[in-house]
Amino acid sequence: MQKRDGFTSSIGVTLATLGSAVGLGNIWKVPYLTGMNGGASFLVMYIMCTFVVGLPIMIAEILIGRHVKANAVESYRKLSPKGQPWFLIGVIGVLGAFTITAYYSGVAGWVFAYVYKSFAALITGGGVVDSTAMFNDLVTDPAQAVFWQYVVLVTVGLVIMMGVSKGIEGTVKRLMPVLFVLLVALGIRSMTLPGASAGLAFLFSPDFSKIDSNVILMALGLAFFKMSIGMGIMTTYGSYYRDDQNVPFTTLQVMLADLTVSILAGVAIFPAVFAFGMEPAAGPSLLFLTIPEVFKSMPLGNFFQLLFFVLAAVASLGAMLSLLEVPVAFITEQTGWSRKAGTSITVGLLMLFGAPAALSSSVAQGWHIFGMNPFDFYDYLSSNLLLPLDGIAICVFAAWVWGKKPFSKAFSNNGQLENGTIAALAFGLLKYVSPVLILIILFKGLGVF
Repeated sequence: MQKRDGFTSSIGVTLATLGSAVGLGNIWKVPYLTGMNGGASFLVMYIMCTFVVGLPIMIAEILIGRHVKANAVESYRKLSPKGQPWFLIGVIGVLGAFTITAYYSGVAGWVFAYVYKSFAALITGGGVVDSTAMFNDLVTDPAQAVFWQYVVLVTVGLVIMMGVSKGIEGTVKRLMPVLFVLLVALGIRSMTLPGASAGLAFLFSPDFSKIDSNVILMALGLAFFKMSIGMGIMTTYGSYYRDDQNVPFTTLQVMLADLTVSILAGVAIFPAVFAFGMEPAAGPSLLFLTIPEVFKSMPLGNFFQLLFFVLAAVASLGAMLSLLEVPVAFITEQTGWSRKAGTSITVGLLMLFGAPAALSSSVAQGWHIFGMNPFDFYDYLSSNLLLPLDGIAICVFAAWVWGKKPFSKAFSNNGQLENGTIAALAFGLLKYVSPVLILIILFKGLGVF
């Protein structure tokens, strides 16, 4: 057996975990949900839900992974009482990560295509291309859609093959600073536009009259999804943590940094959107249709469009690395195959199962699974079913099966950290609060109410 790889430094641990939490959700999902649900008031609810739901489960997953030092399935198998099938938590996590990667790689492929097309327009001096025409051409052309999805999968696969310390940790150490620099640069440019103050007011002036049950449920679901929980990622990454890592402090740093990225993305987007009279509640099309139109209207628009989509590509890579690592770690550790072989097989399977999602606006448009095209089905299966089920199971396992004493011992690094009060609070949330809230998310996703 080869020595198990892991993260080598405290900053590497933090940045790798942050790279998983930060993704297209920060650049795409958080801004458009904020735009659709009242701006600052939605952000306030999102922060509250992150503390109550996202953070405790994230801590539990990391502690379990670090304690066992194994992949997501084996971590729960080794901690389960004899004869009890709690290893299924890991199985659901691996399936969830695989399913998300199958369609998320297609969206990341669109971003990569936009980087290429924006760069080509900048070099040729052709100006900012028409966003609607470019997007329709991209998603309805089977060759382009699958090509760019495969570019993403191969790129991420090559990094995963390099290992945890040299591949994942080494890459995110370079990517995360680039992401913050690009966000700040775009934010400064956006705030200097005439009329930008309206966008800042929209983002930072809460109107709590807009808060209703739907907004709260939306914030709950986003907090759950954004912290990369319920998909085996944090258990797998936790297994690479050093034993002396302060997990509660690290997860708090990650949560705050992730929130900062989302706010910076809002600063980069909403002032520009308001300055040019665009619709802040444009929904999912905000990233691929509205934003390019904004850049088209400003001086040096082609240059800033390129910067924006490089930023989005950087964000997507960090998330993709963590998603792909979950099934790769499971396959290699369960079979004894090399990392190269395990990654190659996983990427091959994702190419096979992911292609229908990428083709959902072209040749697979008429393919329906329970009335949904492949892209929507993968999204529904993972976001509405697998992730919430896994989240509830993690809460039950950590609080009721693993128990308070082992949890608190791991939380304090075997007594090295004086954080008993915080440990009790986190354990109480896991035991009584988080599972109930996630059950509400599950019922909402299933259309029960």
